[in-house]
Amino acid sequence: MAKQRVLTGITTTGTPHLGNYVGAIRPAIAESQRGEFDAFFFLADYHALIKSHEPNKVHQSSREIAATWLALGLDTDTTTFYRQSDVPEITELSWILTCVCAKGLMNRSHAYKAAVQANEQNGDDPDFGVTMGLFSYPILMAADILMFNASKVPVGRDQIQHIEMARDMAQRFNHLYGETFVLPQAEVGDDVAVLSGLDGRKMSKSYGNTIPLFLPEKKLQKHINKIKTNLLEPGDPKDTADSTVFEIWQAFATPEQTAEMRQKFADGIAWGQAKKELFGLINEQIAPARERYIAILEDGQFLEAELKKGAEKARAHAAPMLDKVRKAVGLSAFK
Repeated sequence: MAKQRVLTGITTTGTPHLGNYVGAIRPAIAESQRGEFDAFFFLADYHALIKSHEPNKVHQSSREIAATWLALGLDTDTTTFYRQSDVPEITELSWILTCVCAKGLMNRSHAYKAAVQANEQNGDDPDFGVTMGLFSYPILMAADILMFNASKVPVGRDQIQHIEMARDMAQRFNHLYGETFVLPQAEVGDDVAVLSGLDGRKMSKSYGNTIPLFLPEKKLQKHINKIKTNLLEPGDPKDTADSTVFEIWQAFATPEQTAEMRQKFADGIAWGQAKKELFGLINEQIAPARERYIAILEDGQFLEAELKKGAEKARAHAAPMLDKVRKAVGLSAFK
């Protein structure tokens, strides 16, 4: 019996941070190592162009994200790890899906509606600054998924709508041209940790409150020291429920270590000491991967070779699928 295919994309618009590691990278690699699924992981660099018009940043982010996954132990022999732009079949499928996708479906996209609402609140034209990339983003995402007939797509709750849209497009295509695409299912991990950032809000590049994953030790310590805390003095009992320090500790600690820190909070540990211990815990876990990460970043040929290997594997699936799609819609060669 064939394994279920799972697909995950990582948009190349920033440096991986602790929240990315805990919420997405670590669980994805752990799942792939168990070998229960046929895992596809890709760098969504075409998607990055929607958010960033700075080529150097997109390029550097692609390098950093690829190096991060490899440094953390992703096995590219047992998974398919590729750069979206290395698989041209995806963009061709995106156009074909555009021709069966209703505009009204795109009008309902959360990202587009949010942009329109912001413009209206500012007194601007509803579509001011809205590119066709932003508007049709869900179609490219559908092509990413349907090209490989992924049955499971791990996403956050804010992305569920896009998986439903991909299902709509697949159903419409199948209705018009015959059974071609598997209908994907969104997989939302309710037990996946979502970390708070330096200011207490969700750790996010858009908020500028992240702790980059592979900072040098001194910079990592400085970032951890910036985590927002209350004014309780040493000796005052502290509540773990609203503490970013404890939240991040729990994401990296064993159950025993978590229980020990919970007791220290009850005993009134000083914030400075708590942050010092948090730094030690995180640094101990990521230091070996940090060394590999630096080495991989310095070896551009290795990095490129790994992605090219993944692209060949991905295209081995994509080429016959696109051929099937082209024939279905009447684009096959004359004979």
